[in-house]
Amino acid sequence: MKITPLNSPINHTLTRVSSDKSISHRCAIFSLLSRETSEVADYLEAGDTLNSLEIIKALGAKVEKMGEGHYLITPPAKIVSPNRVLECGNSGTAMRIFMGLLAASDGFFVLSGDEYLNERPMKRVAAPLASVGAKIYGREGANKAPLAIEGGKLSYFKFESQIASAQVKTALILAGLLGEGCSFSEPALSRDHSERMLRGMGAEISGEYSNLKVSPLKAPLKPLKMSVPNDPSSCFFFAVAAAITPGSNLKIQNILLNPTRIEAFKVLEKMGAKITYKRTSSDFDEVGEITVEGSNLNAVEVSENIAWLIDEAPALAIAFACANGVSRLRNAAELRVKESDRITVTVNALKKCGIKARELEDGFEITGGEPRAAAIESMGDHRIAMSFAILGLKCGMEIRGGEFIATSFPRFSEILREIGASVED
Repeated sequence: MKITPLNSPINHTLTRVSSDKSISHRCAIFSLLSRETSEVADYLEAGDTLNSLEIIKALGAKVEKMGEGHYLITPPAKIVSPNRVLECGNSGTAMRIFMGLLAASDGFFVLSGDEYLNERPMKRVAAPLASVGAKIYGREGANKAPLAIEGGKLSYFKFESQIASAQVKTALILAGLLGEGCSFSEPALSRDHSERMLRGMGAEISGEYSNLKVSPLKAPLKPLKMSVPNDPSSCFFFAVAAAITPGSNLKIQNILLNPTRIEAFKVLEKMGAKITYKRTSSDFDEVGEITVEGSNLNAVEVSENIAWLIDEAPALAIAFACANGVSRLRNAAELRVKESDRITVTVNALKKCGIKARELEDGFEITGGEPRAAAIESMGDHRIAMSFAILGLKCGMEIRGGEFIATSFPRFSEILREIGASVED
């Protein structure tokens, strides 16, 4: 992929960007908790989320495509034990959430993914589940896929997570719902889509992140009837593009405004970007519009609410690189176990672009400057590829491994062109 610098500010309204990946995965998986047909519009049709649809089909669901992104999902009377490996592609979200669902479901299941996913740590979910009676086997003590799961109903359990992780929380909630209930706590609020969606379907989940009480299902949940909004994590790339391009004005419509999903936008505000928010609906979650105006950015220190912006960290690094002063991101060691070690990969790529950057144990320090064109390696990481494509709007960029963008955001290049960029895939 090659990106040519923009020759004018961005002045555009984005209506259709990329449907929320986290919610799309959950729509597929949570539909199995009902006995009626769920209807989901604007489902993300990307590699990882389409894999989730294939997995639920293998587990017995009937999936009918009614149009682009429009699906009817009819769950089975009982999850079946499939005769094949369940392929999660590049998605740690899918693998970890399915672990919770399948650990508490009768049957034998094998989860696997691509060469990158199968090297990512899964013990953060496998160990909590094993501690409450689940049977999960895999490489390095069930830390790495392929993972074999011998599922069955779990007794009531209480679990205190040491990390704020929506994936761990969701897996444990599902295990409690399908078992005899559970109590769950985490040190800070992680993304709360699962609680919101499951409560909307009728699940009995009370309390807050420090003391969630999950009651076992007494009956199947109500089916989902929803349209998936634009993904803030995907939209954020274009927000950064507007923020680092003075004179720009970018409006993004139909975007998820859940407070745990727009923290990165709040950081851009602190850096000097002018950002406004407008809520337009609040069915399963808050949805609305965000407008971003470009300006000269200033350095910032980021060390709080990291779980709310962890996916946007590589794109934030691009904003840091274009700001005045020295910016730091701390308490983000989780970045080392994503699709790549995003701390090392981001810092090394920025150095190639002439930006002063250094690794911290749990984040990075970046001195803003004038970036220059370079050829960088994505290391199989879609967010690294997209982040440096955005930097390319300032200075030009060649990205090797840009094909990995399709795992989460197949329309990325199309939207770059829509806002005025020249892109060679």
